Amino acid sequence: MRTVTLDILDDKAINLLKDLENLKVIKLHNIERERQIEAIDSIKKLQGLMSKQSLEEIDKQLSDLRNEWD
Repeated sequence: MRTVTLDILDDKAINLLKDLENLKVIKLHNIERERQIEAIDSIKKLQGLMSKQSLEEIDKQLSDLRNEWD
């Protein structure tokens, strides 16, 4: 199996590619959709790792970090 990247110049080409996919000659991938799924998976991995903090605590931490650079 080989992977190629195409630039679609005319929407008619999409229909032809879908026909080829239906004949099981090729497999189409929706790159944008796959990227969205990867982003959601990344968010789910990080979900729950941070504890909730009050706004005052966050402001204090930011101030401390900024003061370290001075």
